[in-house]
Amino acid sequence: MALADTDSLGRPVIVVTGMGVVTSLGIGRETNWRALTAGRSGIRRITRFPIQGLRTTVAGTVDTVKLDEPSAPALAERMAELVIEEAVAEAGIGHTGDFPGPLFVAMPPVEFEWTQRRAIADATGTQAIAYTDLLRVANTGAFARFQSRFLFGSVADHLAERFGTKGSPIATSTACASGATAIQLAVEAIRRGECEAALSVGTDASVNAESLIRFSLLSALSTRNDPPESAPRPFSKDRDGFVMAEGAGALVLESLAHARARGATILGVVAGCGEQTDSFHRTRSSPDGKPIIACMRNALADAGVTPEDIGYINAHGTGTPENDKMECLGVGAVFGERASTVPISSNKSMIGHTLSAAGAVEAIFTVLAVRHGVLPPTINYDLPDPALVVDCVPNVARETQVRYAISSSFGFGGQNVCLVIGAAD
Repeated sequence: MALADTDSLGRPVIVVTGMGVVTSLGIGRETNWRALTAGRSGIRRITRFPIQGLRTTVAGTVDTVKLDEPSAPALAERMAELVIEEAVAEAGIGHTGDFPGPLFVAMPPVEFEWTQRRAIADATGTQAIAYTDLLRVANTGAFARFQSRFLFGSVADHLAERFGTKGSPIATSTACASGATAIQLAVEAIRRGECEAALSVGTDASVNAESLIRFSLLSALSTRNDPPESAPRPFSKDRDGFVMAEGAGALVLESLAHARARGATILGVVAGCGEQTDSFHRTRSSPDGKPIIACMRNALADAGVTPEDIGYINAHGTGTPENDKMECLGVGAVFGERASTVPISSNKSMIGHTLSAAGAVEAIFTVLAVRHGVLPPTINYDLPDPALVVDCVPNVARETQVRYAISSSFGFGGQNVCLVIGAAD
């Protein structure tokens, strides 16, 4: 059945015409998709910094991208460049350095890292760096590159300049929902008629010592370090936390009419977006699951579909005891008796939790699942949790034709976004 240019509310139908991915599984969409559907893991021992004495020593690092001056924002920017290049090339849109639409970038907060702090400490002659010391060092001009790099907007500004996107780039950080937020913002901009095409990117390179220690102090990380690939266990009875990871995903989004007019290949449809804030706790989910339930229902309503139309759920599925419990509670409330039969899986079992990039990376994998009729597995699913009654696509990919799927992102601080992805025809 051919897609109509507008939906039942008269809004432009939003389609995906280009995608690019980098994760711990490798660089490029096809490389990632082959590994993901084969059930391979990208989780490995951390080699980037000393791990002696740390409770968690594994992560989904992207070690194939080399930088002259490594830092989280520098790696995030480089991964974003790689995925944008792949997505724009596939979409065949615009020209080199001239993308015909705005840029929406999801990324984590930016702050000085230990390497830079040590450099400043050496310059000030003190290990206890006060604000006045930073001002004094800044006045020398010796650390101008630090100042320009460690600004929240630097990544988005550099990407906008390189790829020639239109208007001021929007950089957003809504915790683990950030990547999905970047997609939602682009969808809304096209629906409002502000543009015909947009570029949504999620990127995160937060695997550094300080970030890992912070999450460890929150008791959020898995401590199952041996073997590394066994650590992430979403929905399993023996799950003990998530595994930090890096990655990036980019999507070229367009109105269907615009894509058709230029003869673009339609990869999938972003049929609906739903969001719902929680505000219950800085890290914990609301115990009644209401925000998660409302988020999924808002996405379904925005797409104009019902729970019966959904054939697959790409879960947030972090592998923390509470998150998986709350997510299954939400699925049960929304899908009722179908909750135990709707296939659900977690990409994080293989790539880890890519944090701010997760919503974009996993939306791409959801588009591919719908497009190819293959549902990626949840690996390490050897001990089902009897309290979580779900069809978890255990350990081996499943061939299933799906018309609509949900991709869920539930972030710390109650920042929740769900996307409904539809088939291209």
